[in-house]
Amino acid sequence: MAGNGNPTIRRRRLGAELRRLRQASGLTSTEVAERLLISQPKISHLENGRRAIKPRDVRDLCGLYGVTDPQVIDSLLQMATESDRQGWWVACGEVPYAVYIGLETAASSIHSYEPLVIPGLLQTPAYARAVIEETIPLATAEQIAVRHEVRLRRQGRAHHPARPLRLWAVLDESALRRTVGSPTIMRDQLEHLNRLGMQPHITVQVLPHEAGAHPGVSGQFSILRFPDSAAGTVHLERFTSDVYLEKRSDVHHYSVMYDHLQAKALDPENTRHFIARTAQELPTATVAAEAT
Repeated sequence: MAGNGNPTIRRRRLGAELRRLRQASGLTSTEVAERLLISQPKISHLENGRRAIKPRDVRDLCGLYGVTDPQVIDSLLQMATESDRQGWWVACGEVPYAVYIGLETAASSIHSYEPLVIPGLLQTPAYARAVIEETIPLATAEQIAVRHEVRLRRQGRAHHPARPLRLWAVLDESALRRTVGSPTIMRDQLEHLNRLGMQPHITVQVLPHEAGAHPGVSGQFSILRFPDSAAGTVHLERFTSDVYLEKRSDVHHYSVMYDHLQAKALDPENTRHFIARTAQELPTATVAAEAT
């Protein structure tokens, strides 16, 4: 799979497999830590993909779990060997959502619900900068520049010539009505959104206010799926730390929620008309200047 070159995905997949093998052996993470003379948090970090796994650790764990199949061991060792390879975003410096970028890079599809802003992969440069500047009060000019650069570079994944990302975005009407940056920036963003929605691998739907209560009232979420797996990952964005849900029951729950959001939202054609009308309702630069 193309995403196999991504270190984050390797660590998470390797960690999930080691967790499965541990559970099959009947051992708890505390028991494993005691037998290998390491800390229990290290076992948790390895299984959650939060740190690279050394081949030595894989051999020790396989021995403890009674894994004898050479093909299984070799596959795990290869994943461990390659888990230290860094993604392109590492060169940009400290990026707080690096885990998500790794998942996004390897995903074959993303279904997202956004209640307040246009999704990052669909933002114009001006809108993206305004969002970053206005939502992170303590960010320095350098941090803003880095986040802006990373966000724009991430957009290349959505239009990869060999494997374009299948992106489906359901937006609450509030995301269209909230003027970010200026009316001009917002109008350009809405027109850009409509152009992107015409591409075959991108679908945009708007959930109008008149739709009433819906499963997305609890906030933003995204469902990422990968080429070699029937399962997926649910991403919940938070201000200081994100949440990732990978249990099949959790992914299924959010998938059902997303089905309901799609059903309540305007279809893509009516969405384009809605976005166009919303853009036309924004004040022009001339009117805005006279108002000041």
